[in-house]
Amino acid sequence: MTNMLITGGAGFIGANFVHYWRKHYPEDNLIVLDALTYAGNRSSIQQHIESNAITFIKGSICDSNLIEDLLLNHNIDTIVNFAAESHVDRSITGPDAFIDTNIIGTYALLKAAHKIWIETSNNTKHRFHHISTDEVFGSLEPNDPAFTESNQYLPNSPYSASKAASDHLVRAYHHTYGLNVTTSNCSNNYGPYHFPEKLIPVVILNALAGKDLPIYGDGSNVRDWLYVEDHADALLLVVQKGELGRSYNIGGENERSNLELVQTLCDILDQMQPRADGKSYAEQITFVRDRPGHDARYAIDPTRIIQELGWRPSVTVEEGLEKTVRWYLDNEAWWRPLQARAGVGKR
Repeated sequence: MTNMLITGGAGFIGANFVHYWRKHYPEDNLIVLDALTYAGNRSSIQQHIESNAITFIKGSICDSNLIEDLLLNHNIDTIVNFAAESHVDRSITGPDAFIDTNIIGTYALLKAAHKIWIETSNNTKHRFHHISTDEVFGSLEPNDPAFTESNQYLPNSPYSASKAASDHLVRAYHHTYGLNVTTSNCSNNYGPYHFPEKLIPVVILNALAGKDLPIYGDGSNVRDWLYVEDHADALLLVVQKGELGRSYNIGGENERSNLELVQTLCDILDQMQPRADGKSYAEQITFVRDRPGHDARYAIDPTRIIQELGWRPSVTVEEGLEKTVRWYLDNEAWWRPLQARAGVGKR
């Protein structure tokens, strides 16, 4: 049985990971720690809390004493660190929180893990897995090869810079102190429980509300899109079988420009929830002033995880978007209360 601490487990990717792990390993002991800041949402994992399938604790990863207590009291042998500030736009206008959580918080986790697992108990069977982003690698030109694990780190936003720093700390704790670590760098996630400030949920909910569908610049910026349940499946493999000290790129093999992506969403919405006037949701597309320092393209080469761990994304972006739109149409009770939070939906 695994005794696992999942930090940021009430966030988008963390909550999906909780659901996925719980489905495949119901006997494991899962402790979920989340500070429930603006993007944290307890309702995303409420069913597991109510059934006592997990233990939920509200708290910050910056609290080293709390982390030490959790590791000791629950005999934790695995940490999966999702906890992070993750919205690029917010990092531009308010980088302080990104430094605090992504750098200081990751350091506090590493320090506590080192103290309890290595200094105190000499537990050689532990695992610390750190979730990161493809944005640490910077920006690609249209014809550049996709990012591999050997790409140089060239972060361009306060968000990606803070994640790059946390990645380096994780690596350093492995090489300096012998902490058993793995890291994964993923492309843009989408799917159920996605907080309604990122592109895909903003477009879906704005479309349904008859509002503009905002696209930065001319919509030519390209991203690789990874369905969140495919990401959870990849993480399960890395946590169980990934080589210690190694990083794994996790990508959906689904590159689309922002404009192409939004047009696809509009086509799906036209089929699933047609407008009352019979027109296409694409008529609501509006181009807005570009994001400062907006990276042109991200693309992930997942060859390492495919060859070493046998993982492959299970859906195309069109199939994943259909699942996502259907989930939002069926789960208004989840997303409606979130729209009242400060700044949500404004890009």
